[in-house]
Amino acid sequence: MRYRCLILDHDDTVANSTAAIHYPAFLAALDELRPQAERPTLEGYFRLNFDPGFMPYISEVLHFTEAEERREYDIWQTFVKARVPEIYLGMAHLIRRHKAAGGLICVISHSVDVNIRRDYLANGLPEPDLVFGWERPREQRKPSPWGVEETLRRFSLDPGEILVVDDLRPGREMAFAAGVAFAAALWAHQIPEIHEEMRQYLHFTEPEALEAYLFNE
Repeated sequence: MRYRCLILDHDDTVANSTAAIHYPAFLAALDELRPQAERPTLEGYFRLNFDPGFMPYISEVLHFTEAEERREYDIWQTFVKARVPEIYLGMAHLIRRHKAAGGLICVISHSVDVNIRRDYLANGLPEPDLVFGWERPREQRKPSPWGVEETLRRFSLDPGEILVVDDLRPGREMAFAAGVAFAAALWAHQIPEIHEEMRQYLHFTEPEALEAYLFNE
């Protein structure tokens, strides 16, 4: 293994979840909270999650109040609890292989700890060694490096033993801020401007290519 610890994003890196869960949940939130606002397409939703990012979008573009943010969260959780996303087959194989070889699987995501663990269990994957999700205080969520730093501390790792795999800019920013390696996951969509930016870094268009890289094949 090139890296003892993989820090994986969840949505659209491990789980094929935005189209099935997060996007329709967001449209439902808009129907209630901003019925006059323009509805993004699915591609548009991927784009706004990439830039400016979901939280800046709802706070600085839609100007949600704190109460509206809480309501949006409740609507989102209603969708998440009712639907279990599929795991990309290549990522499922990679995770099982990495764990079997003695590696660590940690998750830093904007989804919630309990839902991430449910998705792993429901898809027959080994439970992650550590999960930091949306339940953390805002200042500890991606792109903050806090989760990576805490992973380093808890497992007594060196920065060179960690690879962050994420499909969006906040994951890249988190990895760079923490001084660890980053790989872009480019298999969830084919949006040109996102691919163009992320191809400047180590990147993979399919999980199988990432697995081959990790195991020096």
